[in-house]
Amino acid sequence: MIEIRKIEPELTYNIRHSVLRPHQTLEDCKYETDHEDGAFHVGAFYQRKLISIGSFCIEKNPDFQTEMQYRLRGMATLESFRKLGAGSSLISYAEDSIKGQGFDLLWCKGRTTVQGYYSKLGFEVHGKVFDYPPIGPHIIMVKQLK
Repeated sequence: MIEIRKIEPELTYNIRHSVLRPHQTLEDCKYETDHEDGAFHVGAFYQRKLISIGSFCIEKNPDFQTEMQYRLRGMATLESFRKLGAGSSLISYAEDSIKGQGFDLLWCKGRTTVQGYYSKLGFEVHGKVFDYPPIGPHIIMVKQLK
């Protein structure tokens, strides 16, 4: 059974480092948005072990009309725990929280390697692939929250 709950940003750093930025320092895994007003972090736990994380912050992408936008950052699940539904449960939990605050759009800069995963969660591609140094090719993914 997966348990989903809000967590402190510091709990996200080790998974961000091991999954998303293994060739960078732990310091590089601390985002400037982690402690901003409105920012929150969600963790998925399996047998009390943190296995999946996502961070959410209020950030307006000028490509989108609505003012009520949240950005997803640093979504990651430990490799040996994928396919348990932790990531999709985490996103669903966060979407409910975001909609509850009156926001209607969630977007992210996703790696092209996980574009299909975000599509399964209801996100759509926006724009063209771009390089996000030093990580590699990314694409903007967006989801209207209803």
